[in-house]
Amino acid sequence: MTPVSIGILALSLSVDAFIAALGRGATRQQPGLARALRTGLIFGLAEAVTPLIGWALGIAASRYVAVVDHWIAFALLGGVGLRMILSALQGPKDAALPARGSFWALLATAFGTSVDAMAVGVSLAFADVHILTVAVAIGVATTCMATAGLMAGRFLGVRFGRAAEALGGVALICMGGGVLLTHLSA
Repeated sequence: MTPVSIGILALSLSVDAFIAALGRGATRQQPGLARALRTGLIFGLAEAVTPLIGWALGIAASRYVAVVDHWIAFALLGGVGLRMILSALQGPKDAALPARGSFWALLATAFGTSVDAMAVGVSLAFADVHILTVAVAIGVATTCMATAGLMAGRFLGVRFGRAAEALGGVALICMGGGVLLTHLSA
């Protein structure tokens, strides 16, 4: 995986956290930098751990599915991308957390937005990638995006979040197509 594709993957997977943080920021009067960084770190850690879990599950199953691994990667990346596009097209969500949400509610939201990263981690088990590099890139991108999302929430709301989510979905579908084409042309 090239550094550019790792960056695109990391940004695509951080969009859900950005949207959740936008919603959270929109419900607060003045989210401070300390709270925004805390929120970003929680989202970033969750988003970095889940692809590692998915990758480990994919490695465990790889010997059983080696013949169709490229199709699995294509289906998972395409499915996650399609879900992101459909979610963006459905319109605004009422998923914003209450203004005084607890740490546990924040953690649950962080892991809830990381489920797609776990599916991508499974697909990465069938590709030649350094999973720690990818996980760190995803975690850093998500930390930055969630921190920025919380700070920008008062100004942007969820208006632009849907377009970013759709664009992230398209990027994941393209990456899945690239995995399939690379394997079929080899």
